[in-house]
Amino acid sequence: MSNKLHIVSLGCTKNLVDTEVMMGRLQNFELTDNQEEADVIIVNTCGFIDAAKQESINTVLNLHEARKEDSVLVMAGCLSERYKEELRQDMPEVDIFTGVGDYDKIDELLVEKKSRFSEEVYLIDGAQRVVTGSTYHAYIKLSEGCNQACSFCAIPSFKGKLKSRTLESIAKEVEGLVAKGYWDFSFVSQDSSSFLRDQNVKDGLSLLIQRIELIDGVKSARILYLYPSTTTLTLLKNIAKSEIFHNYFDMPIQHINNDMLRIMKRGFGTKETLELLEFMRGLPNSFVRTSFIVGHPQESEEMFKQMCEFAANFGFDRINVFAYSDEETTTAHEMKDKIPAKVINKRAAILGKIASEVMEKSLQGEIGKEVQIVIDAQSDEHEYLLSARELLWAPEIDGEIYVNDQTNEAQLEFGKAYRAKITGSVGSILTATVENG
Repeated sequence: MSNKLHIVSLGCTKNLVDTEVMMGRLQNFELTDNQEEADVIIVNTCGFIDAAKQESINTVLNLHEARKEDSVLVMAGCLSERYKEELRQDMPEVDIFTGVGDYDKIDELLVEKKSRFSEEVYLIDGAQRVVTGSTYHAYIKLSEGCNQACSFCAIPSFKGKLKSRTLESIAKEVEGLVAKGYWDFSFVSQDSSSFLRDQNVKDGLSLLIQRIELIDGVKSARILYLYPSTTTLTLLKNIAKSEIFHNYFDMPIQHINNDMLRIMKRGFGTKETLELLEFMRGLPNSFVRTSFIVGHPQESEEMFKQMCEFAANFGFDRINVFAYSDEETTTAHEMKDKIPAKVINKRAAILGKIASEVMEKSLQGEIGKEVQIVIDAQSDEHEYLLSARELLWAPEIDGEIYVNDQTNEAQLEFGKAYRAKITGSVGSILTATVENG
């Protein structure tokens, strides 16, 4: 088999980890950015909501149009898993279909040129990944599946119940990456605060924190995707006590109206959700990110206005806004009182503007502070500007900082952390000066 590979990872960071596992299995291939010269093309798809599904299908079809004769086109991941029968019938352009259980067998599938869908989701256990996008940061997947029953979410229908990795499996992976020079880690899963609950351990994340702190060489870490009803004050206090884990709290609450939280089957009401959020916000050097869904069935105008007022005034650092997507296999799909698409889009635009204002206020609050930053690359803006981020922030999603490397006598290095002073902003991008390189 010829050995040029073009691979595309769509959707979330959990998908990215799975893509990196496939790359680890195909290290005998030469990566290429040009799909027209690739012998194998793999698309790791997302099947979460309508927009992601359409992006996945369009990506596959566009790559098919451009690929060379006799190349192999593989459709992998969540969308392929969720609609395995329909896609195999409707997309003859694809040579191999595979879902969420065989990432570590992609080399075998290419040799066999056969589609395969294992019954179990894939959990990393000793797999060799090719980490992409950074020389110092890596995502670590904690689990697959989810035990929650949110009205709007189809993920449990095709990924199943929660299946956590063992602590030692995770520690071994982190140790291996530290040996390769990685020192900053983001721990991810569908519901990170339920980690190890399927193994009858109530507060698995606290145990994870303790275990990761024992690994020499880990300098920085954060946990993404906390679920309100499985997040405890004990966990939040343990994060706050850690010298490695940042007070970074990514908790998608989806709404704040008590009745809507009940309709969404979130497990927590307004009072309990507020208690957690206020505790997080009150911790030193905390960063609070959340997500809201607009236009869920039965969301009244009053409910939406309450959410907007809360989003604008609580003091979040970042807000994601999702327009409700009516997904089959979910309980919301069967609900009455659906909101018209035009209304949903209007509400999403209104809350999106609030989210931009909230981010701008958070960024302006950084000006004048001394913070720890990490230099990522040369900026796209100017040859003298370097692209950096606050080490507290999650990569790629929380923002960019421009650093003028001409103001520092020492040459600043990519992938290295520095103390810096935030001096101002250019639009939504902060500027900073490193005092001593």
